[in-house]
Amino acid sequence: MTGEPDLSPARLRHARFAIAAVFCAHGAVTGSFATRIPWIQDHAQLSAGTLGLALAFPALGAALAMPLAGRINHRFGARAALRALLALWTLSLILPSLAPNLPTLCFALFVYGATSGMSDVAMNALGVETENRLGRSIMSSLHGMWSTGALLGSAAGTVAAHAGADARLHHLIAALALTAAGLVAVRGVLDLRSDQEAQAPPHFALPPRSALLIGAIGFCAVFAEGASLDWSAVYLRDVLHTDAGLAAASTTAFALTMAVARLAGDRVVDRFGAVRTVRAGGVLATVGGLLVVTVRHPGAALAGFGLIGLGIAVVVPLAFAAAARSGPAPAQAIAGVATITYTSGLIAPSAIGAVADATSLVVSFGLVTLLAFALVVGAAVLRQKPAAPGASAADRDETAGIRP
Repeated sequence: MTGEPDLSPARLRHARFAIAAVFCAHGAVTGSFATRIPWIQDHAQLSAGTLGLALAFPALGAALAMPLAGRINHRFGARAALRALLALWTLSLILPSLAPNLPTLCFALFVYGATSGMSDVAMNALGVETENRLGRSIMSSLHGMWSTGALLGSAAGTVAAHAGADARLHHLIAALALTAAGLVAVRGVLDLRSDQEAQAPPHFALPPRSALLIGAIGFCAVFAEGASLDWSAVYLRDVLHTDAGLAAASTTAFALTMAVARLAGDRVVDRFGAVRTVRAGGVLATVGGLLVVTVRHPGAALAGFGLIGLGIAVVVPLAFAAAARSGPAPAQAIAGVATITYTSGLIAPSAIGAVADATSLVVSFGLVTLLAFALVVGAAVLRQKPAAPGASAADRDETAGIRP
């Protein structure tokens, strides 16, 4: 991609902080929405089953719309595309709480998911381009900022729910504030455009072949993430017979280790490389899964879920970075990997439940453990090209030795 001539160290640092703020704003929308789901359920008069149906529509919208992001990025340039798509995403927060019934909620959540997915692709593509020009890894910390934004949004939503605030008013205020913050942040990102002679990506396309194996690695990580977030508390309650407070602590342990690992992950990646980092993370996640399924003690389960979160934390940002370098159309490749990972997040909770119904939750988390081990086996797909002779350990790994 081509773009602005000023790529001085100071400009690149400013661009890094700007794209980090974009990730934070994106995550804050998710956190703001999640905390008000009970209010939305009551407002639309939905049963648990119909709510579950409605909550499948964000992933459906994202999966269908993400392939369009590459075309938008090519046509309008990275900054302009991100400005429009991020604004659509933050403003879409208003829609679900306005829905009075199931059909309108499904439509609102479809739009919510579609704008989320397209802005997700745009900001990750620009994050990778910023990383390339900085010459060091930043993708892990960018995803850590997304997790930080989600925590901030959920904290504000918890306060609003505790105060009994109408979700329509809460989401209107949050959407306007996050839209304003996002537009300010986007002003500082790199203004990059596709080469004029480059062929425009198709309006809609299946994931490119180069993204499939990389997407498979992301699939394993996101499956383990979705299973652990949605089922860890149930596992402690039903299998280990703990009280509700201790069961909830398993989800907290998992989310906390993921956020901390993502914020600190770039230094590890720069030192050891993406392949070694993911391989070591896969070992940690596998050990965590084995603790969960073999040691029937609440302390071991808490430690196990924490290790799973620690082990898989940096896999998705590194998969996006690898996808962007896997072919001539970075946004299209990222969209392909994102589509695969979103699909994994969609099917993981129901797949864990189906396996548990047929066998047990212990067997379900045995499957999670196998997918964690697949990260150890498949980490090499994140390597992009042969390293030069005499390269450092990180450079030999390839995706860590990023060059401008």
